[in-house]
Amino acid sequence: MPLGAIAGSGRDHDRALRAVERGEALPLAEILERFRPELLDGEIADVEFERKHGRWVYELKVIDRSGRLWEFYVDAESAEVLKKEGH
Repeated sequence: MPLGAIAGSGRDHDRALRAVERGEALPLAEILERFRPELLDGEIADVEFERKHGRWVYELKVIDRSGRLWEFYVDAESAEVLKKEGH
């Protein structure tokens, strides 16, 4: 999926833009570039941006080659993967 095809809600976009402008988060494009090795040869299906436990987090939903859904919680400031869940 091309990076430009990923669309979260307008509210997520606005919150992320403000957080990036304040230096509290990295832009989504940079997060995705750093995150690419974690993709498990999969496709990003959805991205959400939210506040969890006092920090901004990108929630990335990835569908791997076998069709399994994964959710990655990525610290928006450091690009560190905080949690990975398979469904």
